Amino acid sequence: MYYLTRGLQQTLLRLAGEAEPDSTTISLSVTRAGEFETDTGLDPETPVFTHFYMPGAGGSVNAVFGVDLGTPVGQTEGRFVSHPGGDLGVSKLDDLHEVVFVAVPPWDEGDFGAFDRRGARKDITVIDAEPPAEEPGL
Repeated sequence: MYYLTRGLQQTLLRLAGEAEPDSTTISLSVTRAGEFETDTGLDPETPVFTHFYMPGAGGSVNAVFGVDLGTPVGQTEGRFVSHPGGDLGVSKLDDLHEVVFVAVPPWDEGDFGAFDRRGARKDITVIDAEPPAEEPGL
């Protein structure tokens, strides 16, 4: 079972719709349930997908030096991919991760699924909670 916030799911669906007819790939990270200000009803150590890293962030540095500055190293536990062609599953062309969330048109909650890297469908629970506010970096 994978958990994600409703806000993250809605944002990913919106970004997928905006990218159409192209696909999009977005790195995702988690927050432990115990870090939320509201009670999620989950074990405090349960990972909940809460944040994403914009595709293309740090793109010019990546293009010149081959270094992806948009995604912190080792800090993404999942990936989101959109399939404008309508295939709700993992493709050999997708950037795979331990958890891959996939969405297809018409980009609503019913057209959103989770898969492991082998393509097996996994259950999702959407959490109606806001993740804790992030502290600005120094």
